[in-house]
Amino acid sequence: MKIAFIGLGNMGAPMARNLIKAGHALRLVDLNKTVLAELEQLGGSISASAREAAQGAELVITMLPAAVHVRSVWLGEDGVLAGIGKGVPAVDCSTIDPQTARDVAAAAAKHGVAMADAPVSGGTGGAAAGTLTFMVGATPELFATLQPVLAQMGRNIVHCGEVGTGQIAKICNNLLLAISMVGVSEAMALGDALGIDTGVLAGIINSSTGRCWSSEMYNPWPGIVETAPASRGYTGGFGAELMLKDLGLATEAARQAHQPVVLGAVAQQLYQAMSLRGEGGKDFSAIINSYRKPQ
Repeated sequence: MKIAFIGLGNMGAPMARNLIKAGHALRLVDLNKTVLAELEQLGGSISASAREAAQGAELVITMLPAAVHVRSVWLGEDGVLAGIGKGVPAVDCSTIDPQTARDVAAAAAKHGVAMADAPVSGGTGGAAAGTLTFMVGATPELFATLQPVLAQMGRNIVHCGEVGTGQIAKICNNLLLAISMVGVSEAMALGDALGIDTGVLAGIINSSTGRCWSSEMYNPWPGIVETAPASRGYTGGFGAELMLKDLGLATEAARQAHQPVVLGAVAQQLYQAMSLRGEGGKDFSAIINSYRKPQ
């Protein structure tokens, strides 16, 4: 299949790599020339613009940093909608606000293009391994069309409902993840301050009612989970700035819906303080350093 793939950052590049390995002909667009050159060597072709990439494509996929980039890439003069053919399926895998997803999909519909939103979960490791979870907002017909291709980049392809619901699922999940990581960090730091061995404490939590993904699979205390970012200086994984972005999306969506998210707002402030300390580039689990004594 001829696929236009626009946005080759930490997530987009490995996703595109998996599609090339699956035998698809990718037309690539990004500002990073190094990544473009690497993927070109694997068999992809470089396009000068989103418009050029979309011309003649049988599917368009975008993976972009923020809503402003999604609007520009899709709606701009040299954007996707200026080049895509009528009836070509399209999907945006960026994490953005639900309303932008709906607005861009509505604009696409005026061009005769059915568009889905499909943000992902699983991090850079999942993107590389092809084990991502895709949260898809689309019509049933478009979901059926997209599912086989998304399955070549992910393990769990979930139909959430109409367009925009993929974004809702993503921001709600990450709101909870941020809150749970703060809770685990508080508990681990308190246990250490009171004198219990942190390995023992983690074992108790993970076999008791406090057990959660943040404690069991991604524990923020160094040395508890060998594969977690905490055990490699909080490098890799999901950056705190990205978590802060998602919390901003969640709290803004909550404001628009007049829905209280008290713990989410507190978590947002904690990650904002972390960013101001210059730790925004670390994995989000480094929030535990807000509770630990200086080492």
